[in-house]
Amino acid sequence: MSRKKLDILLEIELQVQEKWEKDKVFEEDAPPAGGNDEPKYLVTFPYPYMNGRLHLGHTFTISKAEFAVGYQRLKGKRCLFPFGLHCTGMPIKASADKLLRELQEFGFPPQFPETQAEEAPVASSEPIIVDKSKGKKSKATAKAGGFKYQWQIMRSLGLQDEEIKQFTDTNHWLDYFPPATKRDLQRVGLHVDWRRSFITTNRNAYYDSFVRWQFLRLKERGKVAFGKRYTIYSPKDGQPCMDHDRASGEGVAPQEYTLIKMRVVELPSALAALKSAASRPVFLVAATLRPETMYGQTNCWLGPDVSYVAVQSRRDEVFVCTRRSATNMAYQGILKKDNVVEVLGEFKGSQLMGVKLSAPMTTYQVIYTLPMLTVKDDKGTGVVTSVPSDSPDDYAALNDIKNKPALREKYGVTEEMVAVEPVPIIDVPEYGSLSAPSICQKMGIKSQNDKDKLTEAKEKVYLKGFYEGVLLVGEHKGKKIQDVKKTIQDALVSKNEAVMYQEPEKLVMSRSGEECVVALCDQWYLTYGEPKWRQQAQTALENLDTFHDEVRKNFEHTLDWLKEYACSRTYGLGTKLPWDEAWLIESLSDSTIYMAYYSVAHILQRNFDGSQGNEHNIKAEHMTPEVWDYVFCQTDKITKTSIKHDVLRKMRREFEYWYPVDLRVSGKDLIQNHLTYYLYNHCAIWPKQPKLWPQGIRANGHLLLNSEKMSKSTGNFMTLADALDKYGADAMRLALANAGDSIEDANFETTVADSAVLRLWTFVELVKELIAEMPTMRTDQTFNVSDKMFLAEMDLKIRESDENYSGLLFKEALRTSYFEYSNLFHQYRERVSVDGGLHKKVVERYLDTQVRILSPICPHVCDYVWRDLLDNKTSVLRTKWPESSEPQLALVKASSYLADISHTFRLRMKSAMTSKNKKVIDSSKNIEKPSHGTIWVAKSYPDWQSSILAKMEQMYVSNGNALPDNKVISQALAGVPDLKKYSKKVMPFAQTVRERVVLSGTSAFKNTVDFDEAQIIRESIGYLRETLELEFLEVKWTDTCDDDRIKSDVIPGEPFMTFTSAPHVVTSVINPVAHTALFSYLLPVFDQDCASRIVARMVRREKAIKPSMKISLYRYTDPVMGPRVIPNMSDILRGTELIKDSDVFVLKNDSIYVAGKPLGEKMLFLVSP
Repeated sequence: MSRKKLDILLEIELQVQEKWEKDKVFEEDAPPAGGNDEPKYLVTFPYPYMNGRLHLGHTFTISKAEFAVGYQRLKGKRCLFPFGLHCTGMPIKASADKLLRELQEFGFPPQFPETQAEEAPVASSEPIIVDKSKGKKSKATAKAGGFKYQWQIMRSLGLQDEEIKQFTDTNHWLDYFPPATKRDLQRVGLHVDWRRSFITTNRNAYYDSFVRWQFLRLKERGKVAFGKRYTIYSPKDGQPCMDHDRASGEGVAPQEYTLIKMRVVELPSALAALKSAASRPVFLVAATLRPETMYGQTNCWLGPDVSYVAVQSRRDEVFVCTRRSATNMAYQGILKKDNVVEVLGEFKGSQLMGVKLSAPMTTYQVIYTLPMLTVKDDKGTGVVTSVPSDSPDDYAALNDIKNKPALREKYGVTEEMVAVEPVPIIDVPEYGSLSAPSICQKMGIKSQNDKDKLTEAKEKVYLKGFYEGVLLVGEHKGKKIQDVKKTIQDALVSKNEAVMYQEPEKLVMSRSGEECVVALCDQWYLTYGEPKWRQQAQTALENLDTFHDEVRKNFEHTLDWLKEYACSRTYGLGTKLPWDEAWLIESLSDSTIYMAYYSVAHILQRNFDGSQGNEHNIKAEHMTPEVWDYVFCQTDKITKTSIKHDVLRKMRREFEYWYPVDLRVSGKDLIQNHLTYYLYNHCAIWPKQPKLWPQGIRANGHLLLNSEKMSKSTGNFMTLADALDKYGADAMRLALANAGDSIEDANFETTVADSAVLRLWTFVELVKELIAEMPTMRTDQTFNVSDKMFLAEMDLKIRESDENYSGLLFKEALRTSYFEYSNLFHQYRERVSVDGGLHKKVVERYLDTQVRILSPICPHVCDYVWRDLLDNKTSVLRTKWPESSEPQLALVKASSYLADISHTFRLRMKSAMTSKNKKVIDSSKNIEKPSHGTIWVAKSYPDWQSSILAKMEQMYVSNGNALPDNKVISQALAGVPDLKKYSKKVMPFAQTVRERVVLSGTSAFKNTVDFDEAQIIRESIGYLRETLELEFLEVKWTDTCDDDRIKSDVIPGEPFMTFTSAPHVVTSVINPVAHTALFSYLLPVFDQDCASRIVARMVRREKAIKPSMKISLYRYTDPVMGPRVIPNMSDILRGTELIKDSDVFVLKNDSIYVAGKPLGEKMLFLVSP
């Protein structure tokens, strides 16, 4: 990529952005009430968090909104794209506190100890399907990029130590990152009305007032309740242990398990010794993530060296588990006493081997405890259910103990205890009903020692089993696992066969040095899942455009499982609960209807945090709940307030005009939380006004960088600022549009961005070149066939681009509006180069429409071309989508036909020049290039093929507009007498027709094409002759051909070409003028040639000779002696005469004659000024 070309584009972008800023092209207000409202379009993007710079992943999602706005403006809509900046929550506060602690501990500048690689956690025996309400990786972890200390993370952002020190104050984060984000996005050329931007938290008193109003109304309507919720908790500190309180385990959340109760049928001596066990049921409790697999239990695993305790449950039962898990249970109301672990007895796992158990749901009446050496006490309860049909670990372990008598003898395990086989319970595509044995066999897993293979195997079968597996047993037989997992879990709990249990996903240590647990703590929460509210959300979803079926399915699934959600925190930044100010509203709960705030933000605040007030002297305290009620259409009555009524009406007008949100773009990972909360809360605040509910949500996958996941730790990462510096805005935008449209992960290719720089620079230069050529272009009133074909193709591509933009298919829009559009122009330019040249009106149409339809994606280059080169007075952003006529598809097909046959003929030419029999032809001799060609065109299909077409059309109609199987077609055609002598050709042709029907429908049965083939070829004969580098080319009908094969094989739409080489004499053509860089050339001269043909041949064959040169030919008056005379440089044409174009070259006896006189072996040419 040329840096010079990039610099030119960057300068264009800067100039264009300055004009936009001056003209305020992105600032939009609602039109006055009472008039005819023009159509509007409101698009939003989830405001990004302000603890770092934006990266390409953010930008990819933002681009979907950006392209949509650009398109909708062209369609005549008043468009608004506001952009907020999120600061609520723990990350900023936690990061500021970390910096302060690091200063206190390591000095300034901090001198950190050498870090050691963290020990990898012990893998669970069950792969974990990530909680749908969380991302795959905490944002804190992702932003850390492998750094241990917050100071190091800040340095990685390019900040110096003196600057970093200021970030110990949370306010500095709010002062630094929002303006930096705005600058980056302005460089992108984002169509954002920045007047409406704001930051969150109570530092912005206006937004704080808005969120308080929202939660007051939610509480009044019964959407907020108080109760116990699961949270990470420090028993030593006696309080929840949030991220900032942790010595390790930042970002770790509670993990939910199902605690399966396996009753001890016969007490072993270790348990029989407990007095409390004699009168109470005793259970070994196993924590599982897979309650749906309990149908397949064959045994229970214990760690022989693991320590277990017996504790009393709240239901007066005895549970056997590890002490660590018992501590978690104590803080979740599972044990008899809250927050206390009273140990009834303690013993090693080896003391509990061979114990008879009765387990829920299994087909075996009794199962036994068996030893598994890999069971640890730092995950789950230390008691593990065994399902060898679906768990590769269990299958390998069961085989090991069956095959190792010494191991069984060591722990007192008899053959009877292991006389079990895997039970088929789930059908998994690719792996069958016994997925674990199947994959172990495929991967060659022999024992538990194949740890790496087992890890890979269990991830494959479990994930596929969860998402695609179908249950084979029980009352839910035939249903998908992901649809019934929760139902089975609930049934186990309701029957007292299981208990819900949670523990930290990973080890969390508090700063007081103690391991944390999961506890049930008092919290305010939103009552998501409440039947009436859920039904409203379902209705909202039904009326929502999701653009992808998978997105709708993900919403449906989320609505099925989503229940109460904690909306309050005690630490971080944000808005305090208005009725209980000890709590802060957490970050996913203050960001559900803030899109409504966009409608009035520009009236209330002049800057991000509202500290500069507004022109109406409205204070935040003036925005009472009653005022917000009026503004957001909760009531039509204006409350008593000091705010002027006309200002209140203006705010309400803004909301009424812009709402609802027409499109919200987001990453697909937010469907499971933010986007579903977004639907719920709109239904709650405007329950009787569904017209104000969201209209469309466009979710996309993550963005890969060169087909690899973006990661700071691997170096495969790019910030928005980096991309802008490297490619500029428009080239980056083009590469983002090209990255992908589906719900799957997209791919930003740096090679595409690099090439986009060259493409856009070349486009600018092309426009300049075409404008310069316009005075010499054709201006006649009639269009030739090439003009007409290109005009038809433009009409078609404009229509296709319109559909693609409308469907938010921006990769497709880029294809039709730029890649294919520009290719068609260059194809047109090439075709008319030998037929009078470009037509001015056609070129003007191309430039005008190309700039408009590409402007949503590349607005800077397009606006520069539109205003500075095409001399329009206003921005292209203020123009309209181009009008287009109904595409003349026959002309489009004719153009495609012409492109196809020219390609086919070139291949045919190459084939004609290639030796087919190298043994016969001397490879040392060049094969002579053909000079003449004949194109054979069929008026219709041969009779036998016409019969097949008619018969197949008849079968198609009688079969309900579908062709029957080939066997049926073959039988039918075999009964046609005229086809017998073509028996070997019949079915191959029928198969070709079948394939054409799939592509073009019933037109495949036509006996001719939709246009006049011969006429199209004749009108394009000059182009075909030049592109094939032939001297002569003619068109003939196949019915005039003497070759029976051509008659029978050539069909409509697929002409055939034959080549010949005509006799000729090679003549030397010499330029007598010195110092012109034009020398002498050897050219063939044919019978009946003329001067203009020879000049055209020179132009075609010799790159140094340009089409614009005016060339004259001269012959020697004495063809023998003339060339031998020393040239007279003062009279270079002495002894020559001009060859007129009317003079005919005649080939006779291997010599050339001109105007009846011999030419000799040489002639001269002159280039006139």
